[in-house]
Amino acid sequence: MNILVIGSGGREHALAWQCAKDDKVQHIYVAPGNAGTALEPKCQNVILDNVSGASEHSAVIEFCQSNAIDIVIVGPEAPLVTGIIDACREAGIQAWGPTAYCAQLEGSKTFAKEFMAQNKIPTAAYQGFTEVSNAKAYVDKQGAPIVIKADGLAAGKGVIVAETIEQAHAAIDDMLADNKFGDAGSRVVIEQFLRGEEASFICMVDGENILPMATSQDHKRAFEGDTGPNTGGMGAYSPAPVVTTAVHDKVMAQVIQPVVDAMKAAGHPYTGFLYAGLMIDNNGNPSVIEFNCRFGDPETQPILMRLQSSMVDLVVQGLAGKLPSEANWDSRPALGIVIASKGYPETSSKGDVIAGLPEIHAKDSNHGRSSNITDTDDNSLAAVKVFHAGTTFAHGKQSDNVDADVVVGNDKEIVTDGGRVLCVTAMADSISEALQTALVVTGAISFDGAQYRRDIGHHAITRESI
Repeated sequence: MNILVIGSGGREHALAWQCAKDDKVQHIYVAPGNAGTALEPKCQNVILDNVSGASEHSAVIEFCQSNAIDIVIVGPEAPLVTGIIDACREAGIQAWGPTAYCAQLEGSKTFAKEFMAQNKIPTAAYQGFTEVSNAKAYVDKQGAPIVIKADGLAAGKGVIVAETIEQAHAAIDDMLADNKFGDAGSRVVIEQFLRGEEASFICMVDGENILPMATSQDHKRAFEGDTGPNTGGMGAYSPAPVVTTAVHDKVMAQVIQPVVDAMKAAGHPYTGFLYAGLMIDNNGNPSVIEFNCRFGDPETQPILMRLQSSMVDLVVQGLAGKLPSEANWDSRPALGIVIASKGYPETSSKGDVIAGLPEIHAKDSNHGRSSNITDTDDNSLAAVKVFHAGTTFAHGKQSDNVDADVVVGNDKEIVTDGGRVLCVTAMADSISEALQTALVVTGAISFDGAQYRRDIGHHAITRESI
């Protein structure tokens, strides 16, 4: 079986790594991938035009047809929103993800809020605006704290939690007047500020059947103590203790099932990963902060580290409309710490040499396999995996051994190539132990301007100490 994974982040590295474990898989192409995916067993990076979100997906179709691709797994939101699943299906290619219609749940905050209102899905009160003066007048009336969101895709950074009226006004100016987020910010959604604890609830959906993945919690704020600007995610852990059995049942009944039922009734069955970002209040009642139409990043990394079922089998079953209701999970929790580049999230740095990466990322030249020396199946030991995101090789070379440009490093020097660079993910007997294990590995990795949080999982650790 040959698989094409689309994307370049830590999510795609984790997906490729997990799929490579399946004996049925012969080859995994990752487009465009990163230095980590280039070094994984069975994996090869490829450069394809139009993958990053352009409406024309002919390069993907041509590559699949030329390289006997059995399944396409789409990682990021941009190509999903622009219809890559629709294009693959029209070409007779098996592709896992939602159609462009369903992906509007992430592609447009306005669509998502109206969808939730129509289907009585709990969420914050809101209003949408395109004019600066009207938006500011609404904020003045509502008061702060208040949440300002760019309507479209903004790589996880188009959400401002304004603590003051002045901050809210500045966010409105950035989006509507100064075009900080481009077309994504030409319309803003202003929402009520919700109090409680956040959780990520991610499912696989085949149009009708729902498979909940292990719960998780993401840390969006840049700095420790959940302070600073919102980011694409500075770390995550799984499971999330805030999602009790009672909360889980409420989320399925009040959030996930209504989405699946409504999309099916509208003639657009939802397939692929469905992500509900939730706020859980003190009474255990969930409200939707946002929907994503794909696996979360960095939630994917700790979740897939715990997955014991075959991801390939689950995708195959999903494409056949036969998803099981449960998967098998390692009982141990897992936690991932994101190491970001200098200036993130406002800017990012490229070309900084990364030192201290574990040897698991050195590919055996004789067998093409990673040594995986820090991974273990012994439940008495911690397991660690460093997933790459914004990385590349300092000196690359091109190869023409497939019908696309193939990126291969010609030395072991890996450099930064984006905002979120790595996700050091550990699995241990407790969240606190997983954090300490991840911190040891994280502390050994260095590059100019590297930044990371040391308090990932603090909500769960507080519960452990009670």
